[in-house]
Amino acid sequence: MISRAIIKLLAPLLFWATHRAFRSKLFSRSTTKHRWMMRCFRLAADSGHQQALSVYGHLLCLRGDSSKSKIQGGIYLEQAAQLGDMKACYQVAKLYEEGFEGYFVINQDKALGYYQQAAELNHVLAVGRLADAYQAGELGLEIDTQLSQQWRQRLPG
Repeated sequence: MISRAIIKLLAPLLFWATHRAFRSKLFSRSTTKHRWMMRCFRLAADSGHQQALSVYGHLLCLRGDSSKSKIQGGIYLEQAAQLGDMKACYQVAKLYEEGFEGYFVINQDKALGYYQQAAELNHVLAVGRLADAYQAGELGLEIDTQLSQQWRQRLPG
C-alpha cells in the first residue's frame, strides 16, 4: 500500500526523467536501455500519470510489436483521453472511427465525442476532422455548413 502511494507521488518525476532520457541520443540504439525506459513509462502510466499514459500508449499503439501490445496502447490512450489529454483524445477518436485490432470496434458516437473533446482542446487535426464531418455529414452528423464553417474558422492560417 505504501509503495503504491510513493510511486504515485514519484510518477511525475519518473516520467520526466524517462521522457528526457528517451529523447536523448545517449540512450538510442540500445535495446536494454529501451526496455528499461518502457518499464519506467509503464510504471508511471500504471500510477495514472496523464502524460505517461499518453506517451506510453502512443508508443505501444503505433510501434508495438504485437497485436496485444497495440491494443494495450489503445487502452492507455483511452485512459489518457478520459483525463483530458488532447493528443490521446484525437488518437482514440481515430481508433473508434476506423476500428482497431478487433478490440476498438467502429463506434461513430465515441469517435465524434473524442474528436469534439480534442477539438475543444484546440487539436488542429480534430478541428479539421469536425469541419469535414459537418460538411460531408459523416460520423453520424447531419450536413451543417454553418457548423462546418465555424470549425474551419478555428483552424490556423
